[in-house]
Amino acid sequence: MPQTLLLAASQSRTLPTLKETLHSLEQTTRLAASKHVDLILFPEAFLGGYPRTCAFGAAVGGRSDEGREQFRQYFQSAVDLGDTPLGAGEDWVERRLPVAKGAEYRGDGTREFLERVARETGVFVVTGLVEKSGGTLYCAVVYVCPKLGVLGKRRKVMPTGSERLVWGQGSPSTLKAVTTTIRGVKLTMASAICWENMMPLLRYSLYSQNVNLWLAPTADARDTWHPLMRTVGAEGRCFVLSAISCVRKKNLPGWITGLQDSQPETALANGPFSAGHGRRRSTYTVKEHELVLPDSSESTVSTKATAPTTSSINGTSQDGEEFVCRGGSCICGPMGQALAGPLWEVEDGGLLIQECDFEDCERGRLDLDVAGSYSRNDAFHLTVDGLDLNPPP
Repeated sequence: MPQTLLLAASQSRTLPTLKETLHSLEQTTRLAASKHVDLILFPEAFLGGYPRTCAFGAAVGGRSDEGREQFRQYFQSAVDLGDTPLGAGEDWVERRLPVAKGAEYRGDGTREFLERVARETGVFVVTGLVEKSGGTLYCAVVYVCPKLGVLGKRRKVMPTGSERLVWGQGSPSTLKAVTTTIRGVKLTMASAICWENMMPLLRYSLYSQNVNLWLAPTADARDTWHPLMRTVGAEGRCFVLSAISCVRKKNLPGWITGLQDSQPETALANGPFSAGHGRRRSTYTVKEHELVLPDSSESTVSTKATAPTTSSINGTSQDGEEFVCRGGSCICGPMGQALAGPLWEVEDGGLLIQECDFEDCERGRLDLDVAGSYSRNDAFHLTVDGLDLNPPP
């Protein structure tokens, strides 16, 4: 039986409200489903937003009232999945936590929305998000199965640089890999968020669980990111998906730029999120890997040419618009090869699609298994508090 799946990395950006961003996620997932994609990855902090360029009025020893107001708006734009500050693990996944009297579910309905989208499209959805629990924000990733709903969630264990001001540290126990079977292909997937991919011991904790699909939502748009993803693929003998938002300066939230009085949208009062405005998505397709890009001509074209890119100087495109993040989403293979991307300067809805043969992961183990015999695990040992490093069933 063929062990191939179609995988997609979506270069989607966060829209002004959570409702609009969720609708964008749904539209992109439906587009992916129309192209027979089995699993799709959205960027780091896609739901809730990555607060790029925002200093939150903070300096060593001081914070400003303006910065606290920015944090209020950012906090209110985050999603509430109904989890606890410590993280309830399987109790949260299996819905064993108490629900408020008269309420249908815990949280703001985002979890239920994602489960509905996965169920209706048949696409396994993995998305980065900013999760609020108690008074703290966490950068997180959630895994949503079309058949079983949410299979797991993890929180970033080490926010990078100034992220530490606004995001808490997640528990290492959430590094647990997730297993599923899609069209007869057994997947063991795990996520390393952004610069967690630069933490050697964290990488090893995932390799130890025999991961064959590595998910790397990120905010790193430097040209050094792609070689790191190729390294992870080669080290782990796994397929690697990395998704990042591409954002022009003019599309940063008003609460960051101060250009408008943006009021972030929180939970809806009457059940999970309904469709918002969204934007009509036009596409054309490049066939080597498949690349779906927005196109104002409202036409769909198939070609063997390589994907067009916009040249820029110092982060400014040919049309004079300044980028604060140029993107760089990519897909890499288990021998470290570049399969798709990196995709630069495509802001709205670039979708990389790649057919992946998961038996290539096993072929690669002929000469390298970094967490097995090649690691000399009789001599070197890693332990992680609260995490079983054995391959999951």
